[in-house]
Amino acid sequence: MATAAATGSGARQGELWGQRPQDWAAIEEQQLPTYEEGIRRAGIKAGDSVLDVGCGTGVFLQAVAKLGARPHGLDASRALLRIARTRVPQAELRVGDAESLPFDDDRFDVVTGFNSFFFADDMTAALREAGRVAKPGAPVLVQVWGRPERCDLTPMLAAVGGLRPVDPAPSRERPPLWKPGVLEQIATAAGLRTESSFDLRSAFEFADQETLMRGMLAPGGVTEAIRHSGEAVVAGAIADALEPKRRPDGSYRLENEWHYLLARA
Repeated sequence: MATAAATGSGARQGELWGQRPQDWAAIEEQQLPTYEEGIRRAGIKAGDSVLDVGCGTGVFLQAVAKLGARPHGLDASRALLRIARTRVPQAELRVGDAESLPFDDDRFDVVTGFNSFFFADDMTAALREAGRVAKPGAPVLVQVWGRPERCDLTPMLAAVGGLRPVDPAPSRERPPLWKPGVLEQIATAAGLRTESSFDLRSAFEFADQETLMRGMLAPGGVTEAIRHSGEAVVAGAIADALEPKRRPDGSYRLENEWHYLLARA
């Protein structure tokens, strides 16, 4: 695994996401259906060289490796990449920033980013980099959150958002990425050719509240809230927000919608 340091937004995000890597690894395993749909839509096949930007603990890379594709991953968190290395020992993994990818031009047959590109301070720059390292005409697949009213995690995200520090640069806010045309506009500004968009619903399942809380406390944004407001306050807010989703046996099923854009370099 290459050890070049992440800088800028990558350094910040890498440190936040590296606090509970094993708990995030368990959450990421439940995202496999969203990755499999991305694989199908992008047409990934044996022999393809695939780069996943924000590869986390390597669940997507493991799936493409099983197809016979050649997996490559970039993430800002060394802690998450250490787990990815155990999942996919054959993968080329690098620490770095989405806005400055440490790869040569025109290298990859497919570039993907599952809920990752929007963590860059400049999402347009991140997509421009994805297009740069993709071969001409290669698919660039972007996944973001879907419509809030179709995401069971929306109340939790709102509750945690209110416990994070106030953004000192509100001008950086962008329109909701799930809205028609928003991702397309960003991708076009990055020099990509948009092809199609689609939505997919999938669910996270947790056996009990303890398991739920381990998973929900793992994301980087929650870490930021914990540092600002305290773990007890954040955990209480999450439990209250998701209480309506607790089933009679104490388990939880949280269905969410994901929005995708398929573009071409």
